Amino acid sequence: MKNITASRKRACVTLAVSAALVVTAAGCGSSSSGTAKSAGGNASLWMLQDPTNSVSQSAVDAYNATGPGKVTMNVIATAGYKDKLRTAMGSSSMPNIFFNWGGGSLNDYVKAGKLVTLDDSLKSHFLPAALQAGTVDGKLVGVPSRGTQPVFLFYNKKVFTDAGVQPPKTWVDLTNLVKVFKAKGITPFTVAGTATDSWTELMWIEYLVDRLAGPDLFKKIAAGDWTQWNDPAILKTAQMVKELVDTGAFGSSFGSVSYGAGGTSTLLDKGKAAMVLMGSWEYAVQQGADPTFAKSGLGYVAFPSVDGGQGNPSDVVGNPTNYLSVTTSAPAETAAAFLKTTYSDSYVQGLVEKGEVPVTSNAASLLGKAPDPSYALFQYDLVRNAPAFTQSWDQALGLTLGTPLLTEIQKLFNGQSSPAQFVSGVLAIKH
Repeated sequence: MKNITASRKRACVTLAVSAALVVTAAGCGSSSSGTAKSAGGNASLWMLQDPTNSVSQSAVDAYNATGPGKVTMNVIATAGYKDKLRTAMGSSSMPNIFFNWGGGSLNDYVKAGKLVTLDDSLKSHFLPAALQAGTVDGKLVGVPSRGTQPVFLFYNKKVFTDAGVQPPKTWVDLTNLVKVFKAKGITPFTVAGTATDSWTELMWIEYLVDRLAGPDLFKKIAAGDWTQWNDPAILKTAQMVKELVDTGAFGSSFGSVSYGAGGTSTLLDKGKAAMVLMGSWEYAVQQGADPTFAKSGLGYVAFPSVDGGQGNPSDVVGNPTNYLSVTTSAPAETAAAFLKTTYSDSYVQGLVEKGEVPVTSNAASLLGKAPDPSYALFQYDLVRNAPAFTQSWDQALGLTLGTPLLTEIQKLFNGQSSPAQFVSGVLAIKH
C-alpha cells in the first residue's frame, strides 16, 4: 500500500528510434551516457506481485502475438522487490521495463543514467496530474500502469444523518464538526497513531501545506531545497494540527489505534468515529470487513478548502498511480510498442474490472463496469480535475529523508513537539 530531485548539467547521447520512445539516458552526466540496445529484440518486464498481474499478463500475451520482439513478464514478491531491483539495476542484468512508484523511487536511477526518456506523445493518453510523479527534472521517465489512489475524507453517513450535519467543504466547516461530534461522544476523526502508522498523520500535513501554500512549496523541498521548511505555511500547518489534537478532533487515545480493520476502519464502520482521512483503498478495506456498510453507509468527499490559503481546493495528494519505466538495456522498438498497451481499451477495462481506477484519458467511458461505478467516477474526476497531484511525501523523498520526517510528524501529533519544535526538528534532518 505505502511504499516509501538536484539540478546538474547533462551530456546525453540521444538516438531517435520511434514516435513513441526517445532513447535518451535521462539524468546521465558527462562521465556516463546511457545508450539503448538495438531497436528490435526481446524484453524483460518486472512486475510487483499484485492482484492485477493477470491483466498485465494478458497484455503481454496479446502483445507477443503481434508486436515486434517478445516480452517476458517476471513477477517479483512484494517484500523483496525494492532490494532485488536495486541490486539488478547495479548490474548487467537489469530489467528492460520495470514497475515502480515514481517520485523518489526513480531519482537514483535517473542520476545514474539507467533510464531512457519517454516521448512526450505518450502524455496525451493519461491524465496530466498522474504524470507528475513519473517525471524527473522535466523528463518523462515513467508511464502510468495501475489505478490511482488519491487521499480524501471518508465519513459514516448514518452518523452524519443522526447529527443533522453535512460533510465539510471548508476548514471552518471541519472545525465546527469537531464540536458537534465531540458533544455526541463520537470521535470526529479517527487516525492511526501507532509507531508504524504515522503515514496516516502525514496525510493531514500534506493537505494543509498544499491548501495554505500550494504544491510548489513541497516541489522545492523534494528538489533539494530543505530550507523551504522555514516557510510560514509549515509552521501554520503544525499549529493547525496542534489545535485539532488539543480540541480532541482525533480522540484521546489515537496513539494506540492502528490502521485498518480492527482499528481506524472499524471505528468508522461502527459509528465510533465520524470521519477518516485516508487513501482510496479504504473502500476496499471496508468492503472486505463489512460489504453492506461499504455499499450504502460509507460516504466520501474531497479535502476541504482553507480560507486565505494560496492552494487550489481542487489539488489532491496521495499516490498518483504506479509506473512502468524503461532502462537503457531495453530493445527500443519493443519497449516503445509495449508501452502502448498501458492505454489500450482492453488493458484499461481489465484494470477497471479488478476495481482499479486507471488514469488514462479513455478510462471515464469504461468505468461503468467498475464494482462501484459512482465511487470509481468520483476518484477519476478528483484526479482529472486536479491542477496538481502531489505524491505522498514519504514516497517522494525516499527512505533516507521520509522516515525521519514521519518521526517528527508523530512527535507533533503526540504532543512531544510544539509547532516550532516540529519545524526545527524537520530542518535538522538534513544537517
